[in-house]
Amino acid sequence: MTVRQPEELSRSDSQFYSGTQSGQGVIIYRKYSLTTLQAPAAAGKEVIMSIFEGAGVAIVTPFKEDGSIDFDNYGELIEWQIAEGTDAIISCGTTGEAATMTDEEQIAVVKYCVDKVAKRVPVIAGAGSNDTAHGVNLSIELEKTGADALLHVTPYYNKCTQKGYIEHMKAMSDAVDIPIILYSVKGRTGFNIQPATVAKLAEIPNIVAIKEASGDIRQCEEIRRLCPDDFDIYSGDDDMVVPLLSIGGKGVISVMSNVAPKETSQMVHKYLDGDLQGAVELQLKGLPLIRALFAEVNPIPVKAALALMGKSGMNYRLPLCPPEDATIELLKKELTAYGIL
Repeated sequence: MTVRQPEELSRSDSQFYSGTQSGQGVIIYRKYSLTTLQAPAAAGKEVIMSIFEGAGVAIVTPFKEDGSIDFDNYGELIEWQIAEGTDAIISCGTTGEAATMTDEEQIAVVKYCVDKVAKRVPVIAGAGSNDTAHGVNLSIELEKTGADALLHVTPYYNKCTQKGYIEHMKAMSDAVDIPIILYSVKGRTGFNIQPATVAKLAEIPNIVAIKEASGDIRQCEEIRRLCPDDFDIYSGDDDMVVPLLSIGGKGVISVMSNVAPKETSQMVHKYLDGDLQGAVELQLKGLPLIRALFAEVNPIPVKAALALMGKSGMNYRLPLCPPEDATIELLKKELTAYGIL
């Protein structure tokens, strides 16, 4: 967990976010002026903390056979994740099929997650749009759900320039008071956030982290070099967690955590606790299963895996559909080899 004393803060803006821990690790953020942070507090100095350390699950959204959201099953998955030790829950991200939801559905799913979690771990709401005005309005509504932070995917299809992206994210940050995690996933959006752009956005007080899913460790290194120490990096690739931790990453926003939450969290915490060998062993053990979980476009395989585990139905919204038989057989093989089935 990042803890920096107020007089050590290097960001130039006059507004900062301070957090206190509650429950099993959720960070409650409040906005303070710089003078408030610098003033002595009766109970000690205010500090700035990471949203989470460890493994956050990019949780699936279960659907019923008619395509409606299965909130009961969603609640069961949330409870299982918390019981298994997951460190944060990311609701309505890519794995949650938010792209097929109406705004009203997306807000309702995040609100349900926030209420079900009840401050036991942080809840991060998937957000973002290729239309800045739409993204601003959605972010405002998601903040109202009580989510602890927002995960903002980059604009897609129309894309933008690096300059346009900076202005886009400034609009998002101005609209809300909770922390924002940038989400760089060129394979999905066609747009890569350049390290210099990340560094520029890191100057904005409530843009506090990035989910880096470029698959390029050199790019991650450059982000770490250019950004302040209190700007956090999370791996967006399950097969790159330990490499990213080795350059100062804080954890992973994980697909694999849907089926192996305990082991994914343990991998990160072993590394952070100094057990490098144990972390590497878990990273390498998981590679065949990770490959199976991405044998078809995410979240097709991971939903099938949960169905094989008896934890959820194999229901999708088009254009996603059930996997090929060969993928099912591969999942059975690797889930068994991993010790899940």
